[in-house]
Amino acid sequence: MPVLEVRNIRKSFGNVEVLKGIDFTLEKGGALSIIGSSGSGKTTLLRCLNFLERPDEGSIKVNGEVLLDCSDPSTLRESQIRQKRLHFGLVFQSFNLFPQYTALKNVLLAPKLIAKENHDWEKIRHDVYDEAYDIFRNIGLYDRMDNYPHQLSGGQQQRVAIARALIMHPDILCFDEPTSALDPELTGEVLKVINKLSEQKTTMIIVTHEMEFARDVADHVIFMDGGIICEQGDPQEVFNNPKEERTKQFLTRYSRSQ
Repeated sequence: MPVLEVRNIRKSFGNVEVLKGIDFTLEKGGALSIIGSSGSGKTTLLRCLNFLERPDEGSIKVNGEVLLDCSDPSTLRESQIRQKRLHFGLVFQSFNLFPQYTALKNVLLAPKLIAKENHDWEKIRHDVYDEAYDIFRNIGLYDRMDNYPHQLSGGQQQRVAIARALIMHPDILCFDEPTSALDPELTGEVLKVINKLSEQKTTMIIVTHEMEFARDVADHVIFMDGGIICEQGDPQEVFNNPKEERTKQFLTRYSRSQ
């Protein structure tokens, strides 16, 4: 059974239909790259998956559980949205760290808040701290945990944002252009962390403009254009032997820009 099933997701803003019926599945431990030009609907799709936007039509299942079915009002209750959102972790383009908190406190903020609401923070705090330390070691920032965001490079801040998502144990970790706000020399350190997560079989959806990375990190790739999936399949096949003319045009333009 797929960890994620997305069926007929449609989303409009006013008279502009941004998503025109998106269907795909994602297996547990798989990495999905989504590529396409700006305005093709990639970020809106991620925002729908994370309940930052509400689709107009369609359904979303995680581990067989219906999180959203636009034809069933009982799945649309605002009171349930935060809990459903926990199935997904989202790493934004621009880190969105709290400047007044250290890197460690930024990572601990959400699990601490939820644990206090459940009145079990004191019971689990040592385990949560130990897990945070392990994550910081894994992303190569153990010695920078007590630094504030302004004391970190853009690449380091993005790695803290990844740690913040990981500590919530999402079923699916989503990246929205995770290197677009970085200088080119800092991009590699973030991509290295995502590659490591892929090797550890973290289930991921990666919206990226880094075409070589999209090809190499993913088990499956989707090319979006004009709010639809134009082509999808094995990354090597899509990149090296695209079947659709629009995919060929996009990849040719990318190759010429390199």
